[in-house]
Amino acid sequence: MRHIVSALTLALVCSGALAEAPVKALPLDALTASISADSLRGHLSFLASDLLEGRGTPSRGVDLAAEYIAAQFRRAGLEAAGDDGYFQTANWQFAQRKDGDVAVTINAGGKTFTVPAGGASGNFVDPIALAATPAVFMTWDAALADTSAANGKVLVVTAPAISGAAAQLQAKLKSKPALIVMIDRERRHNRSPGGWLIDPAQPVNKSAPPVVLLHAADAAGALEAAGAGTVATVAANVTAPEIKPVKLRNVIGVLRGSDPALKNTYVMLSAHYDHLGIRDGEIFNGANDDGSGTVSVLEIAAAMAAQKERPRRSIVFVALFGEELGLLGSRYYARNPVFPLKDTVANLNLEQVGRTDDSEGPQVNSATMTGYDYSTVGATLRRAGERTGIRFYKHPTNSDRYFARSDNQALADAGVPAHTLCVAFGFPDYHGKDDTWDKVDYDNMARVNRMVAVALRDIANDRTAPTWTNVPNAAKYLEAARALKSAR
Repeated sequence: MRHIVSALTLALVCSGALAEAPVKALPLDALTASISADSLRGHLSFLASDLLEGRGTPSRGVDLAAEYIAAQFRRAGLEAAGDDGYFQTANWQFAQRKDGDVAVTINAGGKTFTVPAGGASGNFVDPIALAATPAVFMTWDAALADTSAANGKVLVVTAPAISGAAAQLQAKLKSKPALIVMIDRERRHNRSPGGWLIDPAQPVNKSAPPVVLLHAADAAGALEAAGAGTVATVAANVTAPEIKPVKLRNVIGVLRGSDPALKNTYVMLSAHYDHLGIRDGEIFNGANDDGSGTVSVLEIAAAMAAQKERPRRSIVFVALFGEELGLLGSRYYARNPVFPLKDTVANLNLEQVGRTDDSEGPQVNSATMTGYDYSTVGATLRRAGERTGIRFYKHPTNSDRYFARSDNQALADAGVPAHTLCVAFGFPDYHGKDDTWDKVDYDNMARVNRMVAVALRDIANDRTAPTWTNVPNAAKYLEAARALKSAR
């Protein structure tokens, strides 16, 4: 899950502390009875084990996870739907610099600060050889408004807590600085310390000034003092990175529908299977974010495939790569859909469905969704919750605020009713090394999975496809849906 996307990453905030009467579940049917807490525990204890080294993108661990997911799709009897069996492959590049390849020297207030190796980073390809150049410190808004004060200088700005800050600044900047130094003490924007991914299909803006992320606290403080009138200069020498090809993979299986006409329309259930990998020698296992969503996709896929009666529409099960690096897998799928987006009636994405220890209070027998009332999908899930004993509710602030911060966003932008469902956001180990599989409430996750499975079945069997609603925040998605409909 990405809270800075995403991203993600991620992010996404899903929690709720509104007390309501518990919902009484109806007796289990064949579909819901086949969803097992023990099965979920078995899947997650492997995917979030140390063996997979945190499933960073790219890594041996994330490749092992992809193979495991494909094996489970194969075991369930899903039809392979990728260009390489169950894999939709993205042939990208991975660029790497060593810590010492980014050398920055700062002179401020009569003192010289040599940034230590690893104290600065930069995800750009061209080398830099910049002699000592005057620096000008600006707030984020001032930098965006500036037309000439930073021309030819080093623009220093504090990184805001938003996704893709560097790219946004480059795109919106009116001035022409020689270099941008973005202060990022917490390394929020250095999402992949070992290197970064390059999508060859995405054009590179060669005219944009390069962005160096500055993590070293003392050097950052010296540059911030330039905002109070201290004279400062910055010199930078950055070598070109090593670039090598890398194969990234979405994992896709499909359960074909039974209706002669509706089987060529699709309902998608998705989750991202990557996490943060290894940071500073520690494995970040990512059990709840988003191992829990991934194993829920596996469990629901197996349960639905085991039923004698197939739903009318086809159901597509997708495990997505690279969410933590900027929703990469979902965006890739939206640009390269395996099944036509005009025939995809809904996407339900699962994030953080395992932990119930939310900062707003325990979230047991409850779930929520981003963009809760943006489409008719919410009403379908609410009815499914009533049948399975899950209180499905709208969080008063976070449902809208975090709609765009998970893997549903790419399909929503294309016009497909798409949302992210989760149980809790504010669990203590978010993006931490202690997000481990033993802290998940598997019984609760199984109950939430039953609600999702019932909702998926209902959407797949309903001859009327979900639609966006007329709420103001859904207006652009409704317009995209109209454009998509015209392509049918």
